[in-house]
Amino acid sequence: MEQVRKTALVTGAGKGIGKAIALAFAKEGYNVVINYNGSKEAALQVEQEAHSLGVQAITVQADVCQEDQVEAMVHEVMETFGRIDVLVNNSGINKDGLLIRMSAEDFHKVIAVNLEGAFHCLKQVSRIMMKQRSGSIINMASVVGLIGNAGQANYSASKAGIIGLTKSAARELALRHIRVNAIAPGFIETDMTARLSEKDKTKMMEQIPLKTFGKPEDVANVCVALASEAFGYVTGQVLHVDGGMVM
Repeated sequence: MEQVRKTALVTGAGKGIGKAIALAFAKEGYNVVINYNGSKEAALQVEQEAHSLGVQAITVQADVCQEDQVEAMVHEVMETFGRIDVLVNNSGINKDGLLIRMSAEDFHKVIAVNLEGAFHCLKQVSRIMMKQRSGSIINMASVVGLIGNAGQANYSASKAGIIGLTKSAARELALRHIRVNAIAPGFIETDMTARLSEKDKTKMMEQIPLKTFGKPEDVANVCVALASEAFGYVTGQVLHVDGGMVM
């Protein structure tokens, strides 16, 4: 009898860390769902790369801030694949600025995407996983959710919230054999970090014992490992992928 392929749903998977995660799961033989909100062209490119690895893949547009869109996305995934084995809550934005100058709008928007978006996806997908009595959910936190960062009060708050959400969900869902963990990346080379000045990059490097910046694949590899049976006894944890930046 042919073995059923597992399915991984990755939000914000059109580029950067999300793209690397989706392709890492495809390399492991998972069917992948590439969620995007803005760049359809980039998401379709990831879909093509996943197909080239011999798995099925679909792109689904959904704004994770909108619960009805997340519900529709999960419905489409179930119609296509009939199961969801892994959810990676990777969608995120930043709107940096000093606290005293930060608008309420910028604070709320970052919380809405980074934290509320993860909640909406976790809520909808956990219902599927509870019926399956299995699943792995991985939420993308950040080292700044642990130690804070000047100029990122909104982002840091959203990522600290992700950690609390992860631990609470892990306790609630464990009896249904659903594991919930978080990854806290440090400085990873993406479009977001490429905008930083060389001065800021040098200052950041001084805080990293391994003296190198991470790559999206470094985070993706940890995602795949966390979702595997090799980590079947791990839940409610925050794994740092940061070159030793936070110990």
